Amino acid sequence: MPDAPLRLLLVSDTHVPARAKALPPQLLAAIDDADVVVHAGDWVDAATLDLLEARSRRLIAVHGNNDHGVLRERLPEIATAELGGLRFAVIHETGQATGRELRCEQAFPDTDVLVFGHSHIPWDTTAPNGLRLLNPGSPTDRRRQPVGTYLTATVADGVLGEVRLVPVER
Repeated sequence: MPDAPLRLLLVSDTHVPARAKALPPQLLAAIDDADVVVHAGDWVDAATLDLLEARSRRLIAVHGNNDHGVLRERLPEIATAELGGLRFAVIHETGQATGRELRCEQAFPDTDVLVFGHSHIPWDTTAPNGLRLLNPGSPTDRRRQPVGTYLTATVADGVLGEVRLVPVER
């Protein structure tokens, strides 16, 4: 009998309270609905980490370039986990967009899905070796994007399914 799919929420670059006073209610509801929350760094304050640790069934998270002090003490630069039969890695920065797929497949040869952040620009591509690269954008600091975003996905029996870019309502 196949396993029930895990519901994933992928988020990055929340930048609370630097770019937003609080996480959007829509994102908080999505956290409550997820089986696993993945945060790819740039929290900015430990209170947001505390909130996600308290609300998430399971949290996989890393620190970003804007995270210092206690955030760097509590969070790794790279996190790995097996979810639904797939090997996930999480990192904040992957460098420039040009050449990203080849760089990442070399850096993460034993990974099926790489979640990253930093650019605030959603990204969903697959490297030649099959590595899936996902950047959820930012739910609070849209930069050059029309709206803030995060990703949802499911994973079961070694298959990543239903990856969906979710716009954050203003």
